[in-house]
Amino acid sequence: MLSNLARLVRYRGLIQSLVARELKARYRGSVLGFLWSFINPLLLLLIYTFVFTKIIPNRNELAQPYAVFMFCGILPWNWFSSSLMEASGSLVSGGNLIKKVLFPAEILPLVSVLANMVHFFLGLTILIAFLIYYQHWPDLAGLFWFPVVVLIQLIFTSAMSLFLAALTVHYRDIRDLLSNLLMFWFFATPIIYPWQDENVKIYRWVFQMNPFTHLAVSYQEILFFRGPVGQASWLLGLGAGSMLLFFATYWFFDRLRDSFAEAV
Repeated sequence: MLSNLARLVRYRGLIQSLVARELKARYRGSVLGFLWSFINPLLLLLIYTFVFTKIIPNRNELAQPYAVFMFCGILPWNWFSSSLMEASGSLVSGGNLIKKVLFPAEILPLVSVLANMVHFFLGLTILIAFLIYYQHWPDLAGLFWFPVVVLIQLIFTSAMSLFLAALTVHYRDIRDLLSNLLMFWFFATPIIYPWQDENVKIYRWVFQMNPFTHLAVSYQEILFFRGPVGQASWLLGLGAGSMLLFFATYWFFDRLRDSFAEAV
């Protein structure tokens, strides 16, 4: 297992080219092409702004402007959920590649994670523009935590993606189950409602069991609330747990590696 992990470094050039191919393929044939990476999050944020200021205005004083608050959690969630959905079917769709003897199959789910991370950063530019427009400046001290949160999410998402990709090869129902699970997971995470809300505090222990809670709240604290990162201890614990989870899921992936070519 360790030798297979080590060779990922040697394949970094292949990973970069596959990520670039994935990004180009997403908008191939469209007139605006890669500009959709900026247009999609912009349209999404404009829709949220209109709906939650004109149609069903949100009066929660803790989360104003509400659309910007919600976008701070939705951007990393989209990275997470899209990565899991795409990675879960990556080995099946890339069957021709993994049948090659020397091709490292674990690259395919990791490419899905990295490609969606690029879209996360592109969408982040739209969020920053709206933060500037509303003069809602992030705290500079809190911004030092931002790369830490991104790294932890990258490790956690990669671990989950490896596990789901390996499992979906043998159980194709995983993708359908995953879409429903992700919907439940989304509403069980304080993304569309603030962590500081009184109703949330009643069930605080339940939310603390949700690993994505600590990621979403950390992004909100860094980018929106301009306060100290109150999730720091939970976040560091999640980082350590994500590393262990990554090694465990990679071991699981490695054990099933020889069966992939036959199953796809």
